[in-house]
Amino acid sequence: MPGQRSAVLFAWILLVPALIYVCAIVVYPLLQTINLSFTDASLRRTTDYIGWENYARIFDAEFATIIGRTFLWTFLSVALKMIIGTCGALLLNAALPGRSLFRLMTMPPWIVPMAIGIFMWGWMYNGQFGMISGLLQRFGIVDGPIAFLAYGNTAFWATIVTDVWIGVPMVTMYMLAAVQTVPQDLHEAAWTDGASRLYRIRRITLPMILPAAITMSMISLISTFNSFDPIWILTQGGPSGSTTTMIIDTYSTALGSKRFGEGAARAVVICLFLSAFALLYFRAVTQLSKRMST
Repeated sequence: MPGQRSAVLFAWILLVPALIYVCAIVVYPLLQTINLSFTDASLRRTTDYIGWENYARIFDAEFATIIGRTFLWTFLSVALKMIIGTCGALLLNAALPGRSLFRLMTMPPWIVPMAIGIFMWGWMYNGQFGMISGLLQRFGIVDGPIAFLAYGNTAFWATIVTDVWIGVPMVTMYMLAAVQTVPQDLHEAAWTDGASRLYRIRRITLPMILPAAITMSMISLISTFNSFDPIWILTQGGPSGSTTTMIIDTYSTALGSKRFGEGAARAVVICLFLSAFALLYFRAVTQLSKRMST
């Protein structure tokens, strides 16, 4: 018993630095944000406690539209990242000449600073001298220049494409590592039995990398839901709010309009959504682990 108590005490001593770090970086700012969300804090007046008014104020038709747009933007971006990244991982794992070169070519979005890469996409989306509009006109697909960031629908998809470009390398490398853990003897046995490559991918590779795909989907979902730079640099939420997501709306409210209390309430709502996503993720992983163990 004394030995066990000393071991437990030693374990807690080792955990103290991590606990202090988490409390200082996560818990304290979160509690302060929650407290701020119940006030009318701004630059124009003294701070007073107003209860749930900030939350009652933000849940209107406009904010509901922003929530729906955020979920749609996040779903489309994550889906494209996972599809492109998984397909890229399967191709990079194939025994092809120049495979190392192709793996290296997936890295530019990581190597190039994010802001510079986004500005590059903004230049390509320009209607007057942008490359995309120029190519479409050259091949006769459109008659005149298209300013992709000037219209709601095209701006919405333009920000998604830019975010996918930024996120695909991480998904590709993560899924490539997962694909390489699949035992080759399973593929060889299936090949000996006459299974095609597509059948082997569908029946062997994809089921075995499913846990990694779920984990990567959750990581990508959280980062994409909080994605700020692509939208802000390209459109700042415009035109006419067509690319305004919850994170852009929170930033504009808190730091743009200086309504810190209302912005904090929006941040708390975002935290609640992400917490729900995390709980769903852990539940899915738990059920998948139970199913695989049986």
